[in-house]
Amino acid sequence: MKKEIFCMEKRLHTAIHGVVFDVDGTLIDSNDANAHAWVHAMKEQGHDVPFERVRPLIGMGGDKILPVTLHIEKNSEEGKRISERRKAIFKEQYLPHLKPFPQALTMLHLICRQGLKMAIATSAEPDELDELLKLIDEHAKDLFENATTSKDVPSSKPDDDIIKVAVDRIKIPLEHLLMVGDTAYDIEAAGKAGIRTVALRSGGWSDEDLKDALVIYNDPADIVAHFSTSPFVQGI
Repeated sequence: MKKEIFCMEKRLHTAIHGVVFDVDGTLIDSNDANAHAWVHAMKEQGHDVPFERVRPLIGMGGDKILPVTLHIEKNSEEGKRISERRKAIFKEQYLPHLKPFPQALTMLHLICRQGLKMAIATSAEPDELDELLKLIDEHAKDLFENATTSKDVPSSKPDDDIIKVAVDRIKIPLEHLLMVGDTAYDIEAAGKAGIRTVALRSGGWSDEDLKDALVIYNDPADIVAHFSTSPFVQGI
């Protein structure tokens, strides 16, 4: 009797053990506010740069935005003045009115309950980050293992400096990590570091811009709605 052999092809999943988060445009609806603050600060120094020129650059830090828009370095005297005013304007005029995206806290709790470690990799400065996280919840900062900000590295996204430091601190192999971000800069920076990205449309970028992500969701609420089938549960 001829023996039949049946082979079942199995898809092997790589389990996720940790998640690195961007903040602006990912957890907090703040990208427009950041762009307006830059425009305002530049105008005070005599530079009339339209909002539409600055908005697509949000996700980068001042070390990228100033050279691209004004051809000046962040550490130059004028660059320092603009950066300082940008920070003051953002905190005084925009931060008090910002809100987290719907169900951002629920998403973080679900990921935490899944047993995944969480870290932050952001172009924001440390004091700004603290205030942004408080918008989510007074104790939101405690959900994260650590936070890497623009003060920790010489270069912001799309360079991978911030991601690499965050990865070193969270101490999880690259193949078991995911990045969650809202811009092409997040995807590029994470990719350079060897991490796949879960992208969110909440930052205002198109699906074409985010096409190199592992998967695209609308916002944190969309992740919550589809959490059981997400890479956080199913792996990659």
